[in-house]
Amino acid sequence: MTEQPPEPAPPSGALETVFRLESPRVVAAVARIVRDVGIAEELTQDALVAALEQWPADGVPDNPGGWLMTTARRRAVDLVRRRENYARKLAEIGRSLETTVAPEEIAAPDDIDDDLLRLVFTTCHPALSAEARTALTLRLLGGLTTAEIARAFLVPEPTVAQRIVRAKRTLATRNVAFEVPYGPDREARLGSVLDVIYLIFNEGYAATAGDDWLRPGLCEDALRLARLLAGLMPKEPEVHALAALLEFQASRAAARTAPDGTPVLLKDQDRRRWNRLLITRGVTALSRADAAAAGPPGPYALQAAIAACHALAHTYEEIDWRAIATLYALLAARAPSPVVELNRAVAVSMAAGPAPALEIVDALAAGGALRDYHLLPSVRGDLLARLGRAAEAREEFTRAASLARNERERDLLLRRAADPV
Repeated sequence: MTEQPPEPAPPSGALETVFRLESPRVVAAVARIVRDVGIAEELTQDALVAALEQWPADGVPDNPGGWLMTTARRRAVDLVRRRENYARKLAEIGRSLETTVAPEEIAAPDDIDDDLLRLVFTTCHPALSAEARTALTLRLLGGLTTAEIARAFLVPEPTVAQRIVRAKRTLATRNVAFEVPYGPDREARLGSVLDVIYLIFNEGYAATAGDDWLRPGLCEDALRLARLLAGLMPKEPEVHALAALLEFQASRAAARTAPDGTPVLLKDQDRRRWNRLLITRGVTALSRADAAAAGPPGPYALQAAIAACHALAHTYEEIDWRAIATLYALLAARAPSPVVELNRAVAVSMAAGPAPALEIVDALAAGGALRDYHLLPSVRGDLLARLGRAAEAREEFTRAASLARNERERDLLLRRAADPV
């Protein structure tokens, strides 16, 4: 495969919604049949084209996701049969064939009985760069467009497109099969798998683009994968830590938007709507992470501890911002990034006031790494407003709104610009 097939462009309405929700599962199921993630995506897009042709005339089927799955799997089976027929014909004329279709292998005792998770491990093959692994998995498993992935990575869209093309080409040329690694190979891919699951959750938790701020289906998929992985690898502290982090974050979902879909800021959320069962699960998972850890906490353990500070506070006023600022400082030392530093600035502003936090944000702005990241001017606008610098705050909120691609978030920022104090 030398070039990436064009991304599907489904119309607005039922088909677009169904394809967003179902394409990762369809790709994963088809990949199990054809053993090639690139071909699996192409067959899934073929099924979408068939839906575009048939649904307007015949109507949306009662089970649209099942329709797409059945159509794609039939095409996959036909492809495999054509390959087998071709192999038999070659054998009949006496030519050797090096690649034959092997019988189904008996699953190993610790095999991952989940096509989606199997797909994550496959696309996180060490033959790919870390950036390519994440971009490809988000494309296939998260169902995100290259534009959405570029936004999440804070890099140009063509860069992401090239990563995806090269990743598929590498998997194809190296004959990387759709399979689950074991032993050291699995351990080597674990970090990338955790990062991908977290990024998928984040896209569902605060969508980078579109009309809706939340995409619950992505959050549910990521949380399910994290739980499954925790059961598979019970001795890995960061696996439990990621599960804890996602449980805590998911617990707030019902309170994060108003009935009309408008985002509700943390300080304004009705904590009675937070899911106490998920918080309890988060506490349990974090305890397992602590029990399994043999050294200092990893990045996900630190983030889970931060989330726990929020989840266990009964009111916004009870949040221990000093503890959160300390945890962010540890996280910045353990896994430094501009986004972590921006989050640390928010915690510092709550623990020590807006002035020292503004120094951190100004240093980030001068560095340029977050130049096109809408949350940088958003945070700066909030700090300026708290310092009584309303005109400057208005400019920052307006700039943040111009950078935001999510309609709900843009509206919120424009309201802040209109009344910054």
